[in-house]
Amino acid sequence: MIKNPFSEEIYLRRTHPHKPDLRDEYFRDQTKIIHSLPFRRLKHKTQVFFAPNNDHICTRIEHVLHVATIAATICRGLNKSGKWELSEDLAYAIGLGHDIGHAPFGHEGERAIDACLTRPKRFLHELNSYRVVEHLANYGEGLNLTFAVKDGIICHCGEDFANNQLRPAEKPNDLEKITGRNQMPSTYEGCVVRLADKIAYLGRDIEDAVKADLITTQDIPQAVREEIGESNGEIINTLTLDLINNSKDRDCIGFSDDKFAIISQLRTFNYERIYHNQQMRQRKETIDKCIRDLFAYFRRLFERYGFDYDAYTAEGKQTAFNFAKYMRSMKKVYREDPVQVDDIIADYIAGMTDSFALDVMEDVILPNSIKFFS
Repeated sequence: MIKNPFSEEIYLRRTHPHKPDLRDEYFRDQTKIIHSLPFRRLKHKTQVFFAPNNDHICTRIEHVLHVATIAATICRGLNKSGKWELSEDLAYAIGLGHDIGHAPFGHEGERAIDACLTRPKRFLHELNSYRVVEHLANYGEGLNLTFAVKDGIICHCGEDFANNQLRPAEKPNDLEKITGRNQMPSTYEGCVVRLADKIAYLGRDIEDAVKADLITTQDIPQAVREEIGESNGEIINTLTLDLINNSKDRDCIGFSDDKFAIISQLRTFNYERIYHNQQMRQRKETIDKCIRDLFAYFRRLFERYGFDYDAYTAEGKQTAFNFAKYMRSMKKVYREDPVQVDDIIADYIAGMTDSFALDVMEDVILPNSIKFFS
């Protein structure tokens, strides 16, 4: 029987122990994530097309639900083979939480925030998702998730196309020391989520690009259409079944070589025709400027007022008031340490939805209204 390499004691460990209840521990983590404020905001965060005016374009909250259901299905399929012992609840919890720290405006927003930070500090959404669930949520209390779920979240990188046959890390990860995207999860369920992430976004991004008139289905490479499908549903079904069938008799998680080659071809197509499309490049310039200007604005505010929260009202801007209110509410995290100013600003901007970030830009750019008294 193939199962995770480490003890349940390691996987179920929480930062703050609490009494068990009638729920399975990983199901309990699912409810913690779903009821959190950062999770709720995902419904107004971009997957690819920012601030869409079409209700049928994928948002970040739909994406995490897709990943969660695909990952749980893969675990169920492998368990039915009789050779694997995986937790569907663990895979689903990781899927729900994997993008909880994503920035507004999708990966462009992520890159823009990263560009505003002083090296060696980095902003990567995987690292920030862990930061949110462990340190920022609940006004600095965190969500107190199990190690296995947090480990899957921080190690979920779906942009990794160098590795197809995935196995857990050789020893449990030290989550506080992870600084990049190369670390494998400590569980097979985490490996499943890394691949489920690819299944979820490659087909859905095509579907949305067709709706946005960036491409037509006939533009999709013929090999992709014939081998894995041209609709999101066909692509998900084909790749999910391939992953299960290719992994059920092995001790690793991966696609068949033929399907992985097609997936790589599909990824190349998506980058050339969707992500780097001329319209998308123009939006990228707007996003970069928006994030850069917001970062500069909050830095100027902090230089003037620091942690004198009440003083921010002198700006006469709702945005200044909200920023001070945020810092006051997060005193447990920042401890009024001015060295953390970039962390504070990055955390605040990363928590914004697309629409809120645009509203903030409008508030920052436009002059205050002159008040007339009769």
